[in-house]
Amino acid sequence: MKNIIIIGAGGHGKVVADIILQRRKDLGEDIKIKGFLDDNFETKEVYYLDIPVLGTLDEINKIDDHNTYFIIAIGDNLVRENIAKSYQVKYYTAIHPEAIISSSVKIGEGTVVMANAVINSCTHIGKHCIINTGSIVEHDNVIDDYVHISPDVALAGNVKVGKRTWIGIGTSVIQGITIGSDTIIGAGSVVVNDIGDNKKAFGVPCKER
Repeated sequence: MKNIIIIGAGGHGKVVADIILQRRKDLGEDIKIKGFLDDNFETKEVYYLDIPVLGTLDEINKIDDHNTYFIIAIGDNLVRENIAKSYQVKYYTAIHPEAIISSSVKIGEGTVVMANAVINSCTHIGKHCIINTGSIVEHDNVIDDYVHISPDVALAGNVKVGKRTWIGIGTSVIQGITIGSDTIIGAGSVVVNDIGDNKKAFGVPCKER
């Protein structure tokens, strides 16, 4: 059995917990959620669906169990990266049973794929990404590490997204577009031209601001 500890006990942590529980129920996966770790909780308590908060992130260094895996359930891309680089542990990749994923897709460790997401052929998803509810990632996309693809985003074929970029809810990106690293694309945007690194862009059509 894999014991899983969820880092982050916020709303995103609840959704990740639901994915893990659904995998156990629907797929019979031999997994158990041991609890949450969160620096915002000063006392240990039951937090969600009888799953306890075990303590702060300092507890990670006290866990020496080859059957324990971690998953970082924090929406902030830079925070996820900093945590992932700070601890040498095994990471669990959480994929909802109702996600549709081509057999040719590659997904990095620690990534979360939520319900009703679609990832089509020959796409590569990096480490510790969030592919959120109902998003569509079409064929031959390259999504780098620590990216957040928000709910109902649609990426057409051959799109590239750089590290730590966040694409806001309901955004559409046409085929062949490159979006740089550390960029924020505002909700409901329509991206028809490449967007560079370290940009904030939004609108229809999407423009750098």
